[in-house]
Amino acid sequence: MLHHLNFKHLRYFLVVAQEGTIARAAESLAITPQTISGQLKLLEDNLGIALFQRQGRQLVLTPAGEQARGYAEQIFAMGEALQSHLANPGEPRRPFNVGIADVLPKLLSYRLLQPVLELDEPVRLQCREGSMETLLADLAAHKVDMVLTDRPVDSTFPVRAYNHLLGECSLSLFAAPALAAQYSENFPASLDGAPLLMPTDDTVIGASLMKWCDSEGLRPQVVVECVDHALLGTFGQAGSGIFCGPSAMEPAIEQQFNVKTLGRIESIRERFYAISLERRIRHPAVLAVTSQARKVLDQG
Repeated sequence: MLHHLNFKHLRYFLVVAQEGTIARAAESLAITPQTISGQLKLLEDNLGIALFQRQGRQLVLTPAGEQARGYAEQIFAMGEALQSHLANPGEPRRPFNVGIADVLPKLLSYRLLQPVLELDEPVRLQCREGSMETLLADLAAHKVDMVLTDRPVDSTFPVRAYNHLLGECSLSLFAAPALAAQYSENFPASLDGAPLLMPTDDTVIGASLMKWCDSEGLRPQVVVECVDHALLGTFGQAGSGIFCGPSAMEPAIEQQFNVKTLGRIESIRERFYAISLERRIRHPAVLAVTSQARKVLDQG
């Protein structure tokens, strides 16, 4: 016989699912591991099905546990939304907090996030930019729901986070019309000695571009190095040099900065990731971003 669902048991279950072990969940909830173990057993007995299976020291969700986690996340998200609405009746929009790595082109970030504002449930989009390290710390502290970046999180990150590959595209080079006319002929050999506006070499794309130039025997004249793609584009618009951007964004970059495309470097592939604490994406705003990414990045 199925009894009424105990939401305290459900909360303990969700925290264990997020933390991976009863010990870490107990530390997070400031209660004893024995208490959590007992409450989990009561929940499983009530539901009549196992929610976890043990793999070494880790507790791994069973297929039924995965389904239960999805429902639990929705239940508590709705509870938080209800509290927020009642506390702020003039602000009914549910917040969606996104961390955007400062190496990501602004135009691409905008295109990926635009569908979030068109969801059936109104969302208040909150964006914060910073280094990947800072944003991952915010993710671990639940200050952001998702991080958009150009590289995956590695296994040394102390909190279990999941990489969701949004897609990839080639790299294109752009310049103001006068420079484009000068350097577009005989591309890419024409780049030897050309003025280049570069992402810094400690970024994925900056390192890839310098490696590609070396492999092609090119020695461009680097006149500006900067993490911010928008600033590089502004220098490019003024005719200071040639800058790079995702091929999928060629029309948008040409229009915003009034520049021309010199050519594509197909051998350099830019990859873009959404990093979240969810193994399987359920948040409707994150789903909207991943769906939009397939449409945008398929063009490059």
